[in-house]
Amino acid sequence: MVQAALYERLRAAAEPHWSRYVDHEFVRQLGAGTLAPHFFRYYLVQDYLFLRHLARAYGLAAYKSSSLEELRQAGEAMRAIADIEISHHIAYCARHGVDKATLEAGTEDLATSAYARYVLDVGQAGDLLDLHAALAPCVVGYAEIGTRLTMSAEARRDGNRYWDWIEMYAGKAYQAVAEGERAMLGRLGKSRGAEARLPQLQRVFDEAVRLETGFWDMALRASTEAGARA
Repeated sequence: MVQAALYERLRAAAEPHWSRYVDHEFVRQLGAGTLAPHFFRYYLVQDYLFLRHLARAYGLAAYKSSSLEELRQAGEAMRAIADIEISHHIAYCARHGVDKATLEAGTEDLATSAYARYVLDVGQAGDLLDLHAALAPCVVGYAEIGTRLTMSAEARRDGNRYWDWIEMYAGKAYQAVAEGERAMLGRLGKSRGAEARLPQLQRVFDEAVRLETGFWDMALRASTEAGARA
């Protein structure tokens, strides 16, 4: 049934935008270990700021839930981000020279604000299916990026300061999160009439992919001065 493969259908129809996202120059440089550290530090600060919005998005998902199962899933995701993922992110940033005070003092880049506002606006205006169509490119896309990089002949493991980042998203724990998001999207599609709503869902998905790509663009645009401060 189309609903069971809703994520795959949206992803396939998002080409060539999807390829520009998961095979972005920023991603390639991460895999090769050639990304300038100040670009990565700038990205880490912006990712921290986005994670806080992502927790809010799952809070919105709880509000938009229509069953106890959906409510529990949204609540668990929000708590996982707020209580676990953000803590891990802070510890990871410290290993790359970005302390908690720097993260808290960070100023949102326009690309970060645009992406966060879009996800929250879609969730406010639509239902839970719309919200997850906006969330899926982020949640599942990072899992695909991690897997692609671990399998890439151009990627370098030895001496790559970013390999731990790659392994985190290629690892079983995060792959399970991504699989859960794909399954959630399929269930929501089945219960909320995805077939009749595919054009709108595709527009939401495509825009989220474009904004994800813009997140990588932002990191590569970061000035040396801004990156050094981060």
